[in-house]
Amino acid sequence: MDNSDILTRHEDAITEITTDAKFTPWINGKQYLPDQDVTIETIDPAVTLPITAIPACDSGDVDAAVKAAGDAYDREWAATLPAERATMLRKWVNVLRDHEDELTRLECLDTGKPIEQARGEVRAAFDTLDYYASLCRTINGDQIAASEDLHAYTRKEPFGVVGQIIPWNFPIWSLTWKLGPALATGNTSVLKPAQDAPLTAIRATQLSKNIFPDGVINVVPGTGSDVGNALTSHRDVRKVSFTGSRKVGELVMQNAANHIAPVTLELGSKSPFLVFPDANLSKVAQAIADGIYYSSGEICDAFSRTIVHKDICEEFLDAFLAAADEYTCGDPLDEDTTMGPLTTEDQYESVQEYISLGKKEGSNLVYGGGTPAESLEHGWYVEPTVFTDVDNDMRIACEEIFGPVQTIQTFDSYEQGIDLANDTRYGLSAGIGTKDISLAHRAAADLEAGIVYVNDYGPILPEAPYGGFKESGIGNDLGEESLNHYLQTKSVYMNLEDPTR
Repeated sequence: MDNSDILTRHEDAITEITTDAKFTPWINGKQYLPDQDVTIETIDPAVTLPITAIPACDSGDVDAAVKAAGDAYDREWAATLPAERATMLRKWVNVLRDHEDELTRLECLDTGKPIEQARGEVRAAFDTLDYYASLCRTINGDQIAASEDLHAYTRKEPFGVVGQIIPWNFPIWSLTWKLGPALATGNTSVLKPAQDAPLTAIRATQLSKNIFPDGVINVVPGTGSDVGNALTSHRDVRKVSFTGSRKVGELVMQNAANHIAPVTLELGSKSPFLVFPDANLSKVAQAIADGIYYSSGEICDAFSRTIVHKDICEEFLDAFLAAADEYTCGDPLDEDTTMGPLTTEDQYESVQEYISLGKKEGSNLVYGGGTPAESLEHGWYVEPTVFTDVDNDMRIACEEIFGPVQTIQTFDSYEQGIDLANDTRYGLSAGIGTKDISLAHRAAADLEAGIVYVNDYGPILPEAPYGGFKESGIGNDLGEESLNHYLQTKSVYMNLEDPTR
């Protein structure tokens, strides 16, 4: 397929998906139009064509959304029973499933993800909401043994209005990671989608109409400087959850600290994968390739640092290059495409700068590093890239690139390998390649990361907590553990005036 065919195909897809659609903020159970005439243009990164323009919110619109969320909480949502919340969540999931194809195409066009990957993530979003629907009835307090004239117990209560911010790399999946536990625990939400990829978050929320009470879910698209700052610093927002860069996460913490709102943060990473001499190299090489080239490397827990025992380095490199070769850039609307463009122009330029930097730093570019065929010249594509002869003090080894760039280092001993892997400010994920079960458990304990994969990359299950150590964040998304981040514990002491003996 040549460039003109791809352009035509995407023009047609954009027309089909946006005709009769209105992507606007969602406040108090309905589409909302801000007073100011400012819009955000979303771009199809495969062909750099505009998809649609979305009205941008400002601090005043955030005020309106927070008020709607607070009113909904006070009016009825705080009094809903867990079983009622579970029923509503499942109704929403069923409606979303009926729109799977629409949401998949939106996600593909808005992010540049290959459509097969987009479909898998849309289905994972459904599964996440369904999981939290099943947890609604598990939220209970505890009875505390006290004395014969005292009954003591705890209650688990929601915060009320929570502010949530999601990233552009996994929009619809991230939406459910935030809304699932927040709604299951009885909170109302004001959520800011990423300005670069807001379409599925907006559309999924529109599909909640007449399921949840008005004001329970509110979506306020806009810039981080306007909407993000207003939301995270709002004194009526009692809990903040953010997924994004470390730099912005620091600002979110500062804003929330001004009104003592607790935060959960899922931030950046520079995740290592340790490959030991006994590893199944073809299997491990494929896992690492999936961990850095899936979603064009725009993954928070991407395996961007491979640390290989020196005795098997050449053999591993051959296996890894073969695995990397399976990821080829193509049209995201093609079912056979394994790698799409980067989602934003800024990210494309940043990755290109890191590739140039890697060459200047003295590492060896052994694979990729360029842009693909002429037929894809209008998109923000970067080929799968591999650098060897990398030291830990090089910027490509210690800074998050957030693109399809792999660095390969070597180690001599177990202790050196662990030290190299842990020599980072981040700690979201890590990987281990070995056939030795004892070695795998030992390394899993020694690695400073919130998620450890052994001989594989993924899957990410809604049942398992997802969060990082060190500067990769605070707290967890997913799992039962995430419920605790949206609940406050109240202790009740009740005097029994006439105890029964």
